[in-house]
Amino acid sequence: MIQLIHGDCLEEMKKREEASVDLTVTSPPYDNLRTYNGNNDQWSEQVWKDCITQLFRVTKEGGVVVWVVGDATIKGSETGTSFKQALWAIECGFNLHDTMIYQKNSYPFPPVNRYYQQFEYMFVFSKGKPVTYNIQRQPTDPRWRNKDNKSSSQRKADGTVSKLKSETGKEDRKMDNVWLLNTGYMKSTPDKIAYQHSAIFPDELAKRHIISWSNEGDTVLDCFMGSGTTGKMAKQLGRNFVGIELDETYYNIAKERIEDN
Repeated sequence: MIQLIHGDCLEEMKKREEASVDLTVTSPPYDNLRTYNGNNDQWSEQVWKDCITQLFRVTKEGGVVVWVVGDATIKGSETGTSFKQALWAIECGFNLHDTMIYQKNSYPFPPVNRYYQQFEYMFVFSKGKPVTYNIQRQPTDPRWRNKDNKSSSQRKADGTVSKLKSETGKEDRKMDNVWLLNTGYMKSTPDKIAYQHSAIFPDELAKRHIISWSNEGDTVLDCFMGSGTTGKMAKQLGRNFVGIELDETYYNIAKERIEDN
């Protein structure tokens, strides 16, 4: 089931049944970094607070919200809005299950007096303990592989060292929570139409999170649907999808992408 809604996410989420969503993968506006065809004028602290509050209401017990976000720099200081949003989600009742990093392999315009900004946060909020966690794996660096598969050590809180059975010795291991992903034209996605949106995230980002925190037949939500990346990948992976987008131009882009995939 694919349900695409052209409308205001707050009003549309209020219509949804409580505890009806297994997973949300979404990316809200980043302060004032994009105008979104003039719609960013409607974005405010109260709006994102109400949005997170509604996400908690519609998320099932054990469900997850992936909130991909960054901060603007205003008058020489990063706003810290991302952290405020994470703390608000905790106040609403979410657990901050993981703080992940989405690292881009492209270089933006260089800042004058600070290092290149190459990452965004991926806050993984859970309503209680996640019921689904299909943790992805990556190859183990051969230099780290203990071919005898002996126990490795772990330093305890009191400073002493104890033996710990770990994944050393295996050909692969759990994936890191810092994801280096291809970004840029025809790298984030092969769908040319997606680049008519000013702020897309890679297909691979949505794919990994959908696999990690949901199963086939689950319901995935994107309340800021944008170019439709989450919907495209949810459809390909056999999930139900609900997408909400305020801007008509972006809604039509997302609709075309999702229907064509």
